[in-house]
Amino acid sequence: MAQEERADAARLLLGFERRFLAARALRSYPWQSLEEKLRDSSGSELLLDILQKTVKHPLCVKHPPSVKYSRSFLSELIRKHEAVHTEPSDELYQALAEVLTAEEPTHCHRSYLLPSGDSVTLCESTAIVSHGTTGLVTWNAALYLAEWAVENSAVFAHRTALELGSGAGLTGLAICKTCQPKAYIFSDCHSLVLEQLRGNVLLNGFSLEPSIDAWVQHPGPHTPEAERPRLTVARLDWNTVTAPQLAAFQPDVVLAADVLYCPETVLSLVGVLRKLSTCRKDQRAPDAYVAFTIRNPETCQLFTTELGQAGISWEKVPRHDQKLFPYEEHSEMVILKLML
Repeated sequence: MAQEERADAARLLLGFERRFLAARALRSYPWQSLEEKLRDSSGSELLLDILQKTVKHPLCVKHPPSVKYSRSFLSELIRKHEAVHTEPSDELYQALAEVLTAEEPTHCHRSYLLPSGDSVTLCESTAIVSHGTTGLVTWNAALYLAEWAVENSAVFAHRTALELGSGAGLTGLAICKTCQPKAYIFSDCHSLVLEQLRGNVLLNGFSLEPSIDAWVQHPGPHTPEAERPRLTVARLDWNTVTAPQLAAFQPDVVLAADVLYCPETVLSLVGVLRKLSTCRKDQRAPDAYVAFTIRNPETCQLFTTELGQAGISWEKVPRHDQKLFPYEEHSEMVILKLML
């Protein structure tokens, strides 16, 4: 029984750790399970363990989440403790006091744990829509696509991937850390998104090529260091990019996540996919995968209709059960494989 209880406690700790590192909504935490555990004599010790796995986590100390988020989390943790125990927890109050005196920056960090034991840490805007773009934060479909990619690493292994609308960079960084791509091109069109993307690539221990031309002209020596993927961040405007410019990337795989948020972007995306269909490498067009959350069925219907008119067939990728990252459980997400 003791072993079973330890396993339950470990699962609970992991649930808190993953959610806090990724700064997920407080309502998503396993609070009910915590309340049940707090009624046991080991409850206070468990709270200290949670503190070490969240606010005091080495990743959070080095790359802190939003101050407001940490404050709300600690306040809720204290409420749960006080509902069961009359003795206050000095450690919890001290942690809260430290957060209360901290200033809220315009950017915060989120971290996502990978199966390898590594992690992806992102610097993101504290606002969902900032400077007129949604690309400064990570959306659910990016997490969903990253999970699928980790489970299907052969799609990317030793190949060149081009990501359209990379946003904060979660999907690409997860692929680069787990799937052994030969090269990865992050792309977006907003200058602040591109600046943040470059910062996130460097934050995760990668170096950046100055441009795509650098590795096309200079493939590099066969050394252990060369086994790491070659990365670049490219400005790519879907409305003005040309087929020859896309062909210069020499992509084997094209992917995009959560870019179907209005009819205008759908039309622009299909336009760039049509151009990519003419980019032949070894006599074949690149594989393509688009992931999205179904928010407005009409927008999704427009996407598949436009694909059909462009002569691009598609099929749904089977849902995967791998739940590596915390995101909204009730979100309906889809990955389409496109035949360019």
